[in-house]
Amino acid sequence: MKKLTFASCIILATAFTGQAFAQQGTVTGAAGGAVTGAIVGGPVGAAVGGVIGAVAGTAIDPPPREVVTYVQEQPLPTTAYRVEQPIAVGKRIPQTVVVTPVPSNPKYAYTVVNNQRVIVDPETNTVVQVIEQ
Repeated sequence: MKKLTFASCIILATAFTGQAFAQQGTVTGAAGGAVTGAIVGGPVGAAVGGVIGAVAGTAIDPPPREVVTYVQEQPLPTTAYRVEQPIAVGKRIPQTVVVTPVPSNPKYAYTVVNNQRVIVDPETNTVVQVIEQ
């Protein structure tokens, strides 16, 4: 029975980290994972859930509000990029897509792909936010 509880804890903790992955930082991800794991699997579940939540939470933090505002206010570029893959937080866009750095915060860049404004990490071309229009 312990194996079933432990396996269930891992599955549920992994399932609940999706939101933490896209929206939260390390502390929130770890805390949320630990709480979820504790509910499902007791102390062992809390430990496993905390580790999974921390890993997911550190992967991608949303950009600061001023970066999002800056990108929203920029005119649409004349070059339109289309890619076959879905554009989503945590996914990489192709290296052939040109990104424009955010002047006030070089940790971020932006582009428009598939008619969506996208904020990316310019070092890895990983999507950190898709701006809803």
